Parts: sequence; structure tokens; C-alpha cells
Amino acid sequence: MTVDVVCADPVFLDLTFAGLPGLPPSGGELFADDLHLSPGGAAITAIGLARLGLRAAVTAALGSDVAGRTLRELLEAEGVTCAAGEAARTPVTVVLPFAGDRAMVSYAPPPEVDRGALERLGPRAVVVALDRLEAVPAGPLVYAVVADPQAHRLAGALPRGLAAARALLANRSEAERLTGRPDPEEAALALAAHVPTAVVTCGPDGAVAASDGSVHSATAPPVEAVDTTGAGDLFTAAYVWGDLAGLPLEERLRRAVAYASLSVRVPTAAAGAAYEA
Repeated sequence: MTVDVVCADPVFLDLTFAGLPGLPPSGGELFADDLHLSPGGAAITAIGLARLGLRAAVTAALGSDVAGRTLRELLEAEGVTCAAGEAARTPVTVVLPFAGDRAMVSYAPPPEVDRGALERLGPRAVVVALDRLEAVPAGPLVYAVVADPQAHRLAGALPRGLAAARALLANRSEAERLTGRPDPEEAALALAAHVPTAVVTCGPDGAVAASDGSVHSATAPPVEAVDTTGAGDLFTAAYVWGDLAGLPLEERLRRAVAYASLSVRVPTAAAGAAYEA
């Protein structure tokens, strides 16, 4: 089996409590207007890629529990290949969107990259966390992504294998922790000293990218944010799609910003991920 892009990081079953009047205080209870079950984590990027017309796969192992069975059904319905074996339990995240942002609580076993699955799938590209780059076999284009724990752990000590990646994508706070530079453009330039292209997303302020000493930027369209969960994952999906399609950096940056921005208008990233026109 051959796919275009493998998302090699953990996937979650997201339980999103929509329409909350606030966030619950300690010992308190609130009632949501609705409850959504949707794929989370790397599965969001995979769904975005699939809806943009690419063959996508995830290699995170899923449990035989209710969460794992539900995730597998949801992903297969999207045309996303679930390529790994079974785990004892499936990661789950509770998402609480409120006031244009969200709070989350997750259960996640220690993540691993299934190198064997990557070799069997033979993808054109792999999306993987910054601290797991060395687990990716040679051959595919590699897009490194960042999460908060990795940004804290790798601050000022980027992995040696980063130079082999095609691009590094981080949000503004992650990029600041990695480089110590509070300005997104300066952070992107600092990261681009270690990787061919560095992209820093800035939420409603768009994104910047640095490559070959030049900085490009894209502004975000004005939208009312209902649920920002997974916007960065969908940005990655659209960026990778544009890169594989041969779009210039400025154009793929613009399209990725638009794709991510439009997704926040509804609860869950899966519901907000647009299809290829």
C-alpha cells in the first residue's frame, strides 16, 4: 500500500462539550449545549489532507476499547488509512471551547513512532513531532511539528536531525520557547538556521515563514472563533498539501492560513476542515 502522507503522531478521540457558558470552577458543574465525538491529534491533520485530495494514513496504534473502535470508524469513513496495530488503550481528550479559546484535558500513553508501518506504506511525506524525527526512515519528505511539552523540553536545544526535515511548523508561543525570540519573524528566522523552511503560526494574526534568509507573511481572514481546537493541525495539512502540489512558499502560506482560519467557525476541527474545491 502506498499513501501520499503519513501522520506519525498520536491520535485521540476528542469529546467536545460545545456551547458552555463558562469553564467549570473547582467542585462545580456546568451543562453544555451539545457533545461531539471527533478524531483529534494527528488524525486532524490526516483528515485535512484527505479532504484536500491526498491519500493519508495514521500510524498510531488504537485500542480495542470504545474510543479506539469509534476512532477507527470515523477515520476510515474519511478515507484515512489506520496502519498500525492495537494498543492497550486509546488516547482521549476532553475539549471545553469557551470565549474564542479552549481548555483541554487528555489521557495519552507514551507516544511511539511505528517505523515498520512507515516503511510498509512508503509515503511521499511524513508529518511527525520534532522530538521523534530520528524514528522516520530515509526517503520521504519530513515535516516537523511541535507541541507545548516538546517546546519546553527542547528550548535552546533543537534536535540534530532537524536539518533533514523539509520544514518545521510551530505556533508563536512554541517558537518563542524554542528560540527565546518573542517576535514571530525573528523566531522564524532563528529556526530557519536549522531547517530549510520555518513556519510560525500566529492564530488570528496569520502566519510567517522564513526560508533562505527571506520572511513571508500571510494575514488571516476575520472570523468568529467558536472552537480553535486543531486549527494548527489543519494549517499543517494545507501547508503540506500546497508544498506537495509545488506551490510557492508565499502561496502555500496564504492558503494554509485561510484553511485553518475558516475551520474555527464550528465545534471540532473535523467539522471545520474544508473539502478540496
